[in-house]
Amino acid sequence: MADLTVSLSLLVGIVVFSEVARRTALYLFPNRTWIIYVLEFISTFQLCACTHELKLLAEVGRVEPQIGLTLTYFISVVHGLSFHGAICNPTGVLEELCRGTLTRRCALTRISCQLIAAVVARLVMPLVWSLTLSDMHAQHTLMAFKCTNSPINAPLLQATAVELSCAFVMHTALSNVDKVEEKYRIHAIAAVITTLVYAGGHLTGAVFNPALAFSIQFPCPGNTFAEYSFVYWMGPILGMTGSLLIFDKVIPAISGKSTIPKHLNPNGLKKKKMT
Repeated sequence: MADLTVSLSLLVGIVVFSEVARRTALYLFPNRTWIIYVLEFISTFQLCACTHELKLLAEVGRVEPQIGLTLTYFISVVHGLSFHGAICNPTGVLEELCRGTLTRRCALTRISCQLIAAVVARLVMPLVWSLTLSDMHAQHTLMAFKCTNSPINAPLLQATAVELSCAFVMHTALSNVDKVEEKYRIHAIAAVITTLVYAGGHLTGAVFNPALAFSIQFPCPGNTFAEYSFVYWMGPILGMTGSLLIFDKVIPAISGKSTIPKHLNPNGLKKKKMT
């Protein structure tokens, strides 16, 4: 229970620190076109740092699965409320690039910010754990900040299929979330994320985010960089592509209607092409 309390406090601290950083950046540079990249970096750092702590809590703290899933849901809601337009997922950036709502330069810069933030989170969290705020952190410090096992607990193709399926479901949900009443949208997405973690977490961790996987899964032993790339990068990209093709090409061709939600439509009113 003490470990759980410390972890919850640390999660709150990460979110508060990130929110202060975002608000400070917006206050100091309110009209700068590059401010979105700063927000992308801060928000991706928040996502990765919080996930590092949740992963540690599950693997070293041995919390009950029900508690872990509950924390996943609530932290997903918090992320949804605080990201301020940041995407925090390279496949999300690629999806908007394919839809024409982002330029190539903007997409490349966003992905670069996400990957840099992922590396920073991977370097910062061990320093936080070295403060030994709890017995769990002290135990992990003695393990030299390393995973003990590979996060992939299935044959390579099956693991890739899991990440592909999770990404497909996630991108499909995001593309259709505008059909849900606005006040319930964040909770609906958080529920989808929690369900996917429950369904695929024991096989791959159900990350379906290349930047997040680069931060929390790639440092683990047991598989090569190429194998991790195939599962955690190629899988989500293919899942996003499948969702995009089915709901933006196949279904509109059959029904004769556009299924692109207004907030993603480059001709809509809610989002203009980014430069």
